[in-house]
Amino acid sequence: MMNPSSMMKIMNAKNKFTGNHPKFVAFLNAVFSRGITEGTIIEITVKRPGEEPITTNMKVLQSDLELMDELKELAK
Repeated sequence: MMNPSSMMKIMNAKNKFTGNHPKFVAFLNAVFSRGITEGTIIEITVKRPGEEPITTNMKVLQSDLELMDELKELAK
């Protein structure tokens, strides 16, 4: 079990992130509200100032979904 001080620190950081990036948080909520299923492709692009973008993607496997379920259980 997480101690209350650590929990408050994480909640404050989450609230700050949500305030700083409301569109990204709304995007994540929309995506995860429908669930991620096997075969879903997740693509990520990182663009640093003055550099070319770097993009990668992954196809979600059943083992990935199982890992996510395990992590959700740990977070409870």
